[in-house]
Amino acid sequence: MALLKIRKFPDDTLKEPAAPVKDINGNVEGLIDSMVQTMYAAPGVGLAAPQVGESKRIIVLDTDHENPGKHLLKLINPKVVEAEGKIVWEEGCLSVIDYTADVERAAHVLVRAWTPDEKEIEIEADELLAVALQHEIDHLDGKLFIDRISRIKRELYKRKLKKLIKEGKADEARPSTVRI
Repeated sequence: MALLKIRKFPDDTLKEPAAPVKDINGNVEGLIDSMVQTMYAAPGVGLAAPQVGESKRIIVLDTDHENPGKHLLKLINPKVVEAEGKIVWEEGCLSVIDYTADVERAAHVLVRAWTPDEKEIEIEADELLAVALQHEIDHLDGKLFIDRISRIKRELYKRKLKKLIKEGKADEARPSTVRI
């Protein structure tokens, strides 16, 4: 296991849809273990394989800050099969530095996925877990939460990011709270 480098917007790899995992093997399990370690070190609530430069439909999530690891989810080829209601949640992202925004998502989701031990599971979720699942699955589809905000807000963020980069402060800009 090793800490992986988290790609940052506007890295092009974040815009590419990830490929489905066809064979759950030792390489996949090793990647998942490194993703978990990276997510906790960041610190984050979730991490998708494309965020660490891997075009694989894999996500890891842990929304329980009080008991890290107790409710850890390691999901392969996850997909939302049902979604209902609406919720607005302030989101941030390990790949989007120094920015949060309110994003509208489904309030309740049913997600189907495979586990590293090759079991198909279904997860019913609402609140933070529902938001985090949708956020991470968006990464697998080449989308960031800033793709779900208004064009004006997105452009303002891009200007802010250019200024941080120009001033050499982009690497210093770290999240002050845990990010999805």
